[in-house]
Amino acid sequence: MTKIYTRGGDQGLTGTMDGERVPKDNFRIEAQGALDELNAQLGLLCAQADLPNALLEMLTGIQHDLFAMGAQLGQAELQRITDKHVAFLEQSIDTMQADLPELKSFILPGGGTVAAQCHVCRTVCRRAERRLVTLGKIEILAPELQQYVNRLSDLLFVAARTCAQANGEAEIFWDQER
Repeated sequence: MTKIYTRGGDQGLTGTMDGERVPKDNFRIEAQGALDELNAQLGLLCAQADLPNALLEMLTGIQHDLFAMGAQLGQAELQRITDKHVAFLEQSIDTMQADLPELKSFILPGGGTVAAQCHVCRTVCRRAERRLVTLGKIEILAPELQQYVNRLSDLLFVAARTCAQANGEAEIFWDQER
């Protein structure tokens, strides 16, 4: 059996897909790590019993996409995420949003456990987006990568609202007068 630990990272370096050793706080590694964290949070969301089945299937597909994004960050020539992936997210948002009441105020993250986990995923997604923006300032990235995570955070917001509605949970609107 191959050991999981290599001791290769003990000095603060990690290996890239092309075999290069770079600092663990390298911008590319930071972006990949943020995507990995998002994927783990999505895994926690997918483990929720009250998650609608259609959303579970969609999020599982998105988890695969996030692995593809990580691979693409490791080898830019892969071009794994395309405009078709972005369009799928947009279509999914439109479909879910059609069944929701119009939003006229900010809502507080919450709306039950499943919706709250959607909000956690949304905020982690925004962090991943910021890491990609930072990386994009120093390296050329396919524009679809940033577009995908931008749409994904929107999808997760709408998913939170959808889950709250499906589970009979109230959304709490921000009280601007507090």
